[in-house]
Amino acid sequence: MTSITGNAAAQAAFRAAMSGGQLHHAWLLAGPEGVGKARFARAAAARLLAEAAGETDLSGDFDLPEHSPTQRMLAAGSHPDYRDLHRLPKDPDKPDINIARSIRIEQVRGLIHHFATKPTMSSRRVVVIDAIDDVERPGASNALLKNLEEPPAGTIFLLVSHSPGRLLPTIRSRCRLLRFDRLRDDEVAALLRAQLPEASAAEIDALVRASDGSPGRAMGFAGLDMASLEGEIAAIATSGDRDNAIRSRLARTLGAKAAQPRYEAFLTRVPTFIAAQAHGRGGRALTDALDAYDAAARLGPLAIAQSLDAQATVFEMGGILARLAAR
Repeated sequence: MTSITGNAAAQAAFRAAMSGGQLHHAWLLAGPEGVGKARFARAAAARLLAEAAGETDLSGDFDLPEHSPTQRMLAAGSHPDYRDLHRLPKDPDKPDINIARSIRIEQVRGLIHHFATKPTMSSRRVVVIDAIDDVERPGASNALLKNLEEPPAGTIFLLVSHSPGRLLPTIRSRCRLLRFDRLRDDEVAALLRAQLPEASAAEIDALVRASDGSPGRAMGFAGLDMASLEGEIAAIATSGDRDNAIRSRLARTLGAKAAQPRYEAFLTRVPTFIAAQAHGRGGRALTDALDAYDAAARLGPLAIAQSLDAQATVFEMGGILARLAAR
């Protein structure tokens, strides 16, 4: 019914709360990264503002018609009763690079001026924070907590979180939890086909396998020829690559500076590939797979964080994959 794919239970729970007339003032949208939490938050915010403004001709889902005044103002970034807090670029002239590591305290304090006056278009105001995990601690978190403890009249907070367990308990306790889960493979595939109409069926299948239920994660791999990379990974895991031919070739191709995106995709994909292979195993084979997963899950983030030699890292990761081959 709604164009927001997946997590129908979460959507229904929020819709029921909206219809009930007593909407909680703060919601924690929690779940894996890339499953649609932020998209839902912004769609829900738009719907909340449109309904409060008395707009008619609204459908039963969260979408607004193109002629909606609320939709037009949000698209133009000019809605006076909406705020969207997220990490900002360090250089405004280069918005797609050098993104700040956190949502700064100045951004949170900016809400004070926003709350100093009554809402303009209706009695309602909405604040989306994407993601609450990125809010600078302790200063910005404490400043936000004050607003959650004493919310301005008519204000709804929608807080996106990929790691709710890391948040301050006092923030979690002020929110109603709305849990989002990983999407089914068919749901991810449908979204990918819509976003990547030129992609081959083999590439879509590879992206679905690499997604781990996260369309956002899959889109991060788009254009990287994941189908061929997936084939190389599977070949090592199946044959054991006893003459090191495959891992040597991968090390050369992925070790080049221009191949950095594919190199990072390889490091990200291998642990989830191993995890999938562990299902259905038992005994020594399962132990080998679990040990390989632990090693791969450690190596990938370490290699990126410490800028380890790419060729050596790919070769080592290939050796970890080879542990899956039958002895």
